[in-house]
Amino acid sequence: MDQYAWLEEVESATALDWARERNAESTARLTGPRFEELEAGVLAILDTDQRIPYPVRRGEYLWNFWRDAEHPYGLWRRTTMESFRTDSPEWEVVIDVDALREAEGENWVWGGAAVLRAPSPDGARYDRALVSLSRGGADATVVREFSISRREFVDGGFSLPEAKSRISWIDKDTVYVGTDFGPGSLTDSGYPRLVKRWRRDTPLGHADLVYEGHHSDVSIGAGYDDTPGYERHFVSRAIDFYNSEIYLLDPDTLALERIDVPTDADADVHESRLLVRPKSAWELPGGVVAPGALVAFDFDAYRAGSREYSTVFTPDAHTALAGYSWTKSYLLLSTMRDVRSELHTLEPGTWEKRETRGFPELAEIGVYYTDPREGDEIFATASGFTLPPTLLHGTAGGSVEPLKSAPAFYDATDVTAEQFFATSDDGTQIPYFVVRRPAAGPQPTLLYGYGGFEVSLTPDYTAVSGRSWIERGGVYVLANIRGGGEYGPDWHTAALKENRLRAYEDFAAVARDLVARGITTREQLGAQGGSNGGLLMGVMYTRYPELFGAIVCQVPLLDMRRYHQLLAGASWMAEYGDPDDPAQWAYLSEYSPYQNLPAADADLPALLVTTSTRDDRVHPGHARKFVAALRDRGIEVDYYENIEGGHGGAADNKQAAFKSALAYEFLWRELGGDSV
Repeated sequence: MDQYAWLEEVESATALDWARERNAESTARLTGPRFEELEAGVLAILDTDQRIPYPVRRGEYLWNFWRDAEHPYGLWRRTTMESFRTDSPEWEVVIDVDALREAEGENWVWGGAAVLRAPSPDGARYDRALVSLSRGGADATVVREFSISRREFVDGGFSLPEAKSRISWIDKDTVYVGTDFGPGSLTDSGYPRLVKRWRRDTPLGHADLVYEGHHSDVSIGAGYDDTPGYERHFVSRAIDFYNSEIYLLDPDTLALERIDVPTDADADVHESRLLVRPKSAWELPGGVVAPGALVAFDFDAYRAGSREYSTVFTPDAHTALAGYSWTKSYLLLSTMRDVRSELHTLEPGTWEKRETRGFPELAEIGVYYTDPREGDEIFATASGFTLPPTLLHGTAGGSVEPLKSAPAFYDATDVTAEQFFATSDDGTQIPYFVVRRPAAGPQPTLLYGYGGFEVSLTPDYTAVSGRSWIERGGVYVLANIRGGGEYGPDWHTAALKENRLRAYEDFAAVARDLVARGITTREQLGAQGGSNGGLLMGVMYTRYPELFGAIVCQVPLLDMRRYHQLLAGASWMAEYGDPDDPAQWAYLSEYSPYQNLPAADADLPALLVTTSTRDDRVHPGHARKFVAALRDRGIEVDYYENIEGGHGGAADNKQAAFKSALAYEFLWRELGGDSV
């Protein structure tokens, strides 16, 4: 029996009192003049008007969501391209979330907006929006229809109570919706199990059932592709985190036709083409498509049985596909070569490369926004560990030019970024980046990692860590361990389920390599990670404590015996395994931090654990129970739980700055930063 199960009661008075008491202890120990300086520095970065207001185009307007010191919960706003090009654009505020919070007496946090492209009931394009608002930053949101032209929520319009809903426009009077329709309507993971077609002025309970999934599925959804001449309706069924089915839906009969691609493949229908990226070898009459390759089919011919394809991209030992974006005339292909980005402009059909001029050299390039229905306009970003972000704008197949640039948020004079490789236990070479100033001898070093869900960590600009850590003399390290997607699907699947230990062996190998190279020492080496990275930190603390001087473990999974029964945990069994299966629990139990607590007299690194009460994705009970168990063993642990914030851990910039400063102050103290 779990003696700390009472801490899983998220908002019980007893559990919250326990959390507030821990908060008070950690705050008293870690705050002070330097903490305040750190917090102010981070807040200045998050609040400054000099940040790039990244836009999304809708018709004649560029839209942006913006938080700053005056508007901590944010403004949904728009401007014209002509104004956006100026140093001080004139923004038209459409929704002021701070004012809305005050007017309605709710702790609203912005959750996004789905804007109708087609003419609304008022006759204008881009006029109606389905606005999502969460309480305290949770994943669950309230959805309300909003009239942009009238600047008000639509009385009697589409509206959903708080749930992890999926809703999207079909036309001005119809949406697809998956939500909590009542008992049995959600999957075991807490997401919609049913998707319905809901017509305006019709009670939600009378909406047409489109598809019903299984309770064991992750989620069900539907969407409408409004590409002129290629209008189609689709239904998606996520069987688990990595396997899904896609159906073409007849909107008149609601009949479904399954698109027969491998369930573990990423598939995308664009106009006349079907693009498929398999995650395991796919045997076709014309040959075997390698994991991580991208191939193209004629969609209608594919539906008729043809499997003739053309190859768009083939991976190799050093190069993986990071993603792709369509414009009206081109396919933009983002690749990574040893975790360094490249962007290619391809001619559809022949897939020959065309030059898009103006991208800076020696920068990480990413596509930020395109709209293939409207043209070849492209917004892209360029940045690096020491290169502040630049927003580029132009035409795919033509040229781009800088549109907005962020200032340097920290002094990167003499700061270099180098790539090294560590040898993991099975001989695999693990890349990692080291960002530092020249120094004589080992320095306090922060090693960051994630290693899961095919998420790639790339050399982005390190504004907060740059000011809070590198500028002060610390070394920042980014580890590209297995479980991520840096080298394609195989890099991810190499650390799935029974092979999970490889990710942890990789991270430990990087830690040892940093010491072996003289970059740092065990006493000066810290580690940080959140969510799946928080599990990584828990394993480092319990399995590799001799490698670190301090660890920051944020919004973590830690109890792998019960993770699948807590909030969205069931959706991650494809990543970790099923604890109820004895064979799978056998390998989960090897590393589950909560089941492998260290002895009180063990030589342990200092530990800071943070979470959020309002995190409805990774249950705060993981962090609470782990800390309570350690404390009862006489092991000192710092703990902080934000009462708001969702899975990101913070609901506004001030909370984010506080959380960040707490982590850096903790690390600076524990790793000898006082003497640097």
